[in-house]
Amino acid sequence: MSRKPELKGRAARLARLFPGPTGSGQAARTPFVLLVVLLLGGGLIGLLVLNSALSEGSFKLDDLQRDTKSLTDEEQALQRDIDAYSAPDALVRRAHELGMVPGGDPAFLDPDGTVKGVPSPASGAEPASVRMPLVLAPEAIGNQAAPTPTDSPSPAPEESTVPAPSEVPPSANPTPTPGR
Repeated sequence: MSRKPELKGRAARLARLFPGPTGSGQAARTPFVLLVVLLLGGGLIGLLVLNSALSEGSFKLDDLQRDTKSLTDEEQALQRDIDAYSAPDALVRRAHELGMVPGGDPAFLDPDGTVKGVPSPASGAEPASVRMPLVLAPEAIGNQAAPTPTDSPSPAPEESTVPAPSEVPPSANPTPTPGR
């Protein structure tokens, strides 16, 4: 059996850096293999986490796009409603329902006080379907005090203070009687 000579000092340190000819090569390869396996495993786990995060983001993006589409559809429907209500024929119809008639020729007042143009009243017959507001006589209202601006709003009364049609004075009844 041959025995390895013992090295001392600098030679011993250098000898430890290089593997010897007997079985020490296997021992030097083990840390390298473990390092490669750990790096590959860590890389695969990192890719798995990254892929999961991207998939979750994709699902959130799909949900947000679906919500955006539904909100856009709702906005377009509301815009169509606004356009329908603000169309000239719809405005004219609603104005007639409220009892409005086309205005007459306007007159303008200059800064010096002179009037330009000839003022004229609104022309047009009152539509038959106009509902005039019910005007109550002071005695029909009862002795309820009129609210002042500083009073807080009170809840609506339980009983209606509107008198029956037989109690309304004939001068305050806006509905025409049939046959007249």
